[in-house]
Amino acid sequence: MTQSLEDYLEMVSFLSDEGEVRVTDIAVRLGVSKPSVLTALKVLEDQGLLEHERYRTVSLTEKGVFQAAAIRKRHSFLTAFLRDTIGVNPETAEKEACKMEHLLSEETLEKMKAFVKKNR
Repeated sequence: MTQSLEDYLEMVSFLSDEGEVRVTDIAVRLGVSKPSVLTALKVLEDQGLLEHERYRTVSLTEKGVFQAAAIRKRHSFLTAFLRDTIGVNPETAEKEACKMEHLLSEETLEKMKAFVKKNR
C-alpha cells in the first residue's frame, strides 16, 4: 500500500472515532480535493478496506479496522519515541512520525521498541 493510501486509511480511522466520516471531512483534514479523496477511497474499497457509497458516509471494514489500527499504532509509537525518548518538540514529532511511519522497516521499528523497553 502506498504512503498516500495509508494516510487516507488512517484518516478514515481517526474520523471514525469522532462519528460519521464524509468525503468532505477527509479532504479538509488532509488538505486535498474531493476528487482525490474519491479516487483513493475507490482503491481502498477495491482492496476490501472500506465501504463507501457516493454521497454517503465512509466506513472501515473489519480488514480496514485491523490495518488502520496497525498504522495508527506505528504512528503513535514513533510520535512518542521522538517526543519522549529523544526530546523532539510535540508538533515536530507528530509531523516527522507521519513521514517515518511509511519509511521504516519492521526490523528498525522493533529495534526502536526494544531500545525504549530496555531504557525505561
